[in-house]
Amino acid sequence: MSQSLENLQKRLDYQFEDKNLIIEALTHKSYKKPYNNERLEFLGDAVLDLIVGEYLYMKFPHVPEGDLSKLRASLVNEKGFEKLAKVLNLGECIYLSVAEENNNGRKKPSLLSNAFEAIIGALYLEAGLIKVHDVVIPLLELTYPRIDLDTIFKDYKTTLQEFTQANQGITPEYTLESSSGPDHKKEFVISVNIHGRQISSAKGKSKKEAQQNAAQIALEILAKGEI
Repeated sequence: MSQSLENLQKRLDYQFEDKNLIIEALTHKSYKKPYNNERLEFLGDAVLDLIVGEYLYMKFPHVPEGDLSKLRASLVNEKGFEKLAKVLNLGECIYLSVAEENNNGRKKPSLLSNAFEAIIGALYLEAGLIKVHDVVIPLLELTYPRIDLDTIFKDYKTTLQEFTQANQGITPEYTLESSSGPDHKKEFVISVNIHGRQISSAKGKSKKEAQQNAAQIALEILAKGEI
């Protein structure tokens, strides 16, 4: 057992009895073994859905189902799992092909997220739900010092659409105003238009980010009643 795996088990506060299980959880398909972590990833995803769902249900007794779903979706996703994987330093433990490693595989969000899910799947198989809960919830609270809709849920596009449909019966339109920079470092400017009138515009490193930023500004303007 390598030192990196020993360190990971210390961070998890759990020593695997079946060492093959943790090795499988950390084996990427590029490593070309008879096994890889995809099945454990599938299982871990379902377990995390349940653990985080129960946590939010108990933490927010008066929050409606729709908002609980939004919160869970904001935590149980690739970006969220990537953050948790980084706290555990999973990147140093994953078994990769030389080509994948040379392609910066240890830092890839999808690869880190999948490995985290697989570790949770392995932990569930060997130790059960209570142990998974005892590992995941402290890790979640360490990564997210504040867990609430205002802090975690940042889907401004959905919020803006719900607002305009409820108050004006229309859906906002997003227009790409410009893009600049080399392919690897593009910057996009996108505007939000309501009733054919530009309400706001914002920059972003991707079209999606620019849309979210523009929607956030539009919501602030609408909340102040400036239009």
